Amino acid sequence: MENTTASGQTRASLAPADVSAFDIRSQRARTERMGVTPLGGGVYEVESQTGHTYSVDLLGSRCTCPDHTFRQVRCKHIRRVAMEVTEGLVPPPGKETVACANCGAETFVEEGADGPHFCETCWLAPGEAVVDRETGDLLIVVRTTARRADEVEITGRDSTVADYPTNEGYRADDAVVEAMYPVPAGLRTADIKPHHLRRYSFPRGRLARRRELADDDQSKLADFAVAE
Repeated sequence: MENTTASGQTRASLAPADVSAFDIRSQRARTERMGVTPLGGGVYEVESQTGHTYSVDLLGSRCTCPDHTFRQVRCKHIRRVAMEVTEGLVPPPGKETVACANCGAETFVEEGADGPHFCETCWLAPGEAVVDRETGDLLIVVRTTARRADEVEITGRDSTVADYPTNEGYRADDAVVEAMYPVPAGLRTADIKPHHLRRYSFPRGRLARRRELADDDQSKLADFAVAE
């Protein structure tokens, strides 16, 4: 998953840029005001600076504009779409733009993929090691859910994840992440305690990737293994 700010019908240019080494069509592709809208299947609608709208098939390198149709050249519209894809302004062929289920930021996902969808910042993958910001404990992610902290009840307590005392400083509408405490490496099956196998629910903001913590101790992971 990757973050992006999608291009729309703003007819903006991609300037400033050093276009001195570009040929004329590449210069126009970058400096003219155009709006690029992905239609799916590798096809994009391009509204030109003059107000004309053309269809670009990026994979086939085809455009409905006269310059490409009659001269069979790689026109400024094809080049503009390629530039916006390269710069992450529109999704590449095979992907579409969706809103992150947690923070609302736009992100690219496979076309037709089942949600919920999360941006790279909010998504924690199963098996990923994270740190509890409140306790400093190491945890292993089980899954990132689309449920809000203020709607998930904590088993055995008359409280939601959001209302739990140590979670009061985090967003009530934060996505809930389920995580487990890792089992120390070399621990015999008979010695595994119930808390090693229990899933705990946290607001996403409470869990940090280890690289996000300046005082992270990378040696911790060497002492743990995830229970199968």
